[in-house]
Amino acid sequence: MNLHRLLAQRAAAGQPIKVGLIGAGKFGSMYLSQARRTPGIHLVAVADLSPKRARAALRHTGWPAEAIGARTLAAAARNGTTCITDDTPAMIASDHIDVVIDATGSPSAGIAHVLACCEHGKHVVMVNVEADALAGPLLARRAEQAGIVYSLAYGDQPALICEMVDWARAAGFEVIAAGKGTKYLPEYHASTPETVWPHYGITPEDAQAGGMNPQMFNSFLDGTKSAIEMAAVANATGLTPAPDGLAFPACGVDDLPHLLRPVADGGLLHHRGQVEVISSLERDRRSVFRDLRWGVYVTFAADSDYVRRCFKEYGLHTDSSGNFSAMYKPYHLIGLELGISVASVGVRGEATGAADGWRGDVVATAKRDLKAGEVLDGEGGFTVFGKLMPATDSLAAGGLPLGLAHGVKLKRAVRAGTAVRWSDVEYDANQPAVKFRREMEQVFSSQFKAKASRSAKRG
Repeated sequence: MNLHRLLAQRAAAGQPIKVGLIGAGKFGSMYLSQARRTPGIHLVAVADLSPKRARAALRHTGWPAEAIGARTLAAAARNGTTCITDDTPAMIASDHIDVVIDATGSPSAGIAHVLACCEHGKHVVMVNVEADALAGPLLARRAEQAGIVYSLAYGDQPALICEMVDWARAAGFEVIAAGKGTKYLPEYHASTPETVWPHYGITPEDAQAGGMNPQMFNSFLDGTKSAIEMAAVANATGLTPAPDGLAFPACGVDDLPHLLRPVADGGLLHHRGQVEVISSLERDRRSVFRDLRWGVYVTFAADSDYVRRCFKEYGLHTDSSGNFSAMYKPYHLIGLELGISVASVGVRGEATGAADGWRGDVVATAKRDLKAGEVLDGEGGFTVFGKLMPATDSLAAGGLPLGLAHGVKLKRAVRAGTAVRWSDVEYDANQPAVKFRREMEQVFSSQFKAKASRSAKRG
């Protein structure tokens, strides 16, 4: 509750947090619209593969021309303006940057950017949840070893969920489930960029006119983005996926305490402490009453007669037993809220969520029967969707992570609905992102085996 005061103090002292943004797409642009209005923040540089696009994003979000004319980062830092560059490594290495925001969406690029931040001592805010789902547990560990803060991005749903989980636990409640809402039907897993628009009620012509990327929108529809985000939440909170991954039950906010409790208590969950995504559609396509399509939630337990009585006295909506209740936030503001992470990292040295273990993984899963020789096209494409799995199960199966299922050729056929394995594809073992992910698998595999050995000895 003190972030604005601390930022104002930084502004008054002439010591703003010096920020470098990588990626001037939609998320980055939303942050740009707020950054210039936030005290104690100096956006020193925007790095993008297309400086022209970055310049257009700044103008579109209200930046005056005189604020974006600096030729170098040193000049921008000196006169309070913003430099536009296509040299991301130089921006990360610059002495004029304190906090780097990765808003690229590229898993491979994200890993490289975090490792560069580790090398140069720059805190990093990862809008790039794709990279976090691929390798966040090891990236966060490397960041800690380097003495920098690695943080999920507030405004995106994973960080908001982490905040709600933290609230519940800090108040003494056991978290039963946490997650988000989305629009889901089982057949959406087979959706492709060619079939996506009718599901959104948009014509292909209108989508094209609006510059909407069908593959990106399809990743939200086919369940991939939900899997990615819940992997990030699991790895940051200690909550875990069900053995079969996400079930996407149809559920409105009034039913959260009833449905998002364990089967043993009359609900739908496999276990206490689960990540789950709820659908805004019934399976017969009817809209759910008071859905949570754009929001996040947490369910928690009273687990004592006294607290159950308090729930009743203070009007909490509970299940029939009075033991389970829920809190939710109906919306998330994406990049408009990103400044919370920047401020938390910059003035408190605290992440708004970060992996502290490996519990959830997102495995490439065939959308249709795939033939040997086909090339996978990654997130939101024609060939695979991302399925959430417990990390131990993914390791045991040799699952190919969704974040690396792009541009790799199948060595053998894979049936629809089946996880693609490392052994099913031709891949470059020397590619940096592949090497880093394989290192993470090795590190955590050893830890999992050691933990299992200790448990066996205790048993």
